[in-house]
Amino acid sequence: MDPLPSERAVEQAIAAHRHRPGALLPILHAVQDAIGYVPPSAVGGIALALNLSRAEVHGVISFYHDFRTSPPGRHRVRVCRAEACQSMDGVALEQHARVRLGIDWHQTTEDAAVTLDPVYCLGNCACSPAVMIDGQVHGRVTPGRFDALLGAARGSAPSPARTSADSRNAMPAAGDAVAVFVPRDTTAVSLGADAVADEIARLAAERRAPVRIVRNGSRGLFWLEPLVEVQVAARRVAYGPVQPEDVPGLFDAGFLQGGMHRLALGPTADIAYLKSQERLTFARCGVIDPLSLEDYAAHGGWQGLRHAVAMQPADIVEQVVQSGLRGRGGAAFPAGIKWRTALNAPADRKYIVCNADEGDSGTFADRMLMEGDPYVLIEGMIIAGLAVGASAGYIYVRSEYPLAERALEQAIDRARGAGYLGHDVIGSGKAFELEVRRGAGAYICGEETSLLESLEGKRGQVRFKPPLPAIQGLFGKPTVVNNVVTLASVPIILERGAAFYRDFGTGRSRGTLTIQLAG
Repeated sequence: MDPLPSERAVEQAIAAHRHRPGALLPILHAVQDAIGYVPPSAVGGIALALNLSRAEVHGVISFYHDFRTSPPGRHRVRVCRAEACQSMDGVALEQHARVRLGIDWHQTTEDAAVTLDPVYCLGNCACSPAVMIDGQVHGRVTPGRFDALLGAARGSAPSPARTSADSRNAMPAAGDAVAVFVPRDTTAVSLGADAVADEIARLAAERRAPVRIVRNGSRGLFWLEPLVEVQVAARRVAYGPVQPEDVPGLFDAGFLQGGMHRLALGPTADIAYLKSQERLTFARCGVIDPLSLEDYAAHGGWQGLRHAVAMQPADIVEQVVQSGLRGRGGAAFPAGIKWRTALNAPADRKYIVCNADEGDSGTFADRMLMEGDPYVLIEGMIIAGLAVGASAGYIYVRSEYPLAERALEQAIDRARGAGYLGHDVIGSGKAFELEVRRGAGAYICGEETSLLESLEGKRGQVRFKPPLPAIQGLFGKPTVVNNVVTLASVPIILERGAAFYRDFGTGRSRGTLTIQLAG
């Protein structure tokens, strides 16, 4: 007798992931991605494959909010209940959703169409309140818009959110094609950027206008999203906020040549909010195609790594120490001191772990970088590996960040194909491999030792210190744990030198710091 679809999904998930260290979470995610939940009947087989007890597997499933043990509805609606959303009438939206669907949290409608779940921060805090429907984030959701989105979802089969590659280069590249930039950042997409890109592509084809659509990251001016930019000669001209119904008027106004329109903002570089900023870590966000290796290199990418491969590990660490870089995740511990501890810890294997479990309401800097400039994080982690003698790294990403996860997966594949990852990093003879791991909805995993427990396939519970992770961390080996912005700040330090970065700050606060305002 042929196995049931759920049994096949479990077998395939085990076969695909059992060889990975800490394989339990990847297996559980693969099963749930395939059939919508983790059936209790799967516990025994997973436990046997990983040499765990059934109690251990069940304990992990029950710990994380994301895992379900019963079939969900055909569509999953998640309403954000974090503080930024609540400050923007999110409570009224929550109540409307429950009344509209006739169910409470964690329940499914009688027709098995919709499951309603709460979520605590979607990283779309600048455009609250936020809702995620079938993996797609929507911003500034009013009760009326909620009803429209729900109706659209119920009238279609669930589909995964798109990535930048889906509508990049919507027309064949040509020498005289005009580059039009439409962000693929979560916030921009939540406000209609995908539909805007589609409409620009449609009208460009209809009017025979040679256009090359580039799905860039966001510049952070969320009140102007979707922010459309057009390359006119040596500068970019901005228009925003643009909706699909605005696109015909933009073409009529000659926006491909920088023409005037009520949404025209002038040259992007002259927008007052941007003009007064000097960005280091975020310099490429909103400027480049996030997945283009060529764009990244053309804007200074990989220069820090090229300097690092010519240096001794202790000298790389000393550059980070002298830069004054502190952890940007909240604790502000000197990054170089942590790296030096890991470098001096004897071990046959070491790890670099990026804490991308950015769970606090009002924070979305990590998400912006992962979606808008993923290679700078990858480069920073490779440099960290060279500095402390680590040959492997993990990026632990929140499950609430599906676009960031997909961007990182694609960027890692391309970086590996170009020789930046693997057994011989840009001909240095040094090895470094990188893997993305998805969290499962546990806020506590933003704490570094809980995150390490989760990476090992366990419940995300806080470890006692000492020992410090830099001495005994992931799988008992010396481990550097830094957040996204910290690691992404490393390449420019190695490229321009410690003093360049240090002199941007004052006192004990060195370099630049991202400010996020929301709610």
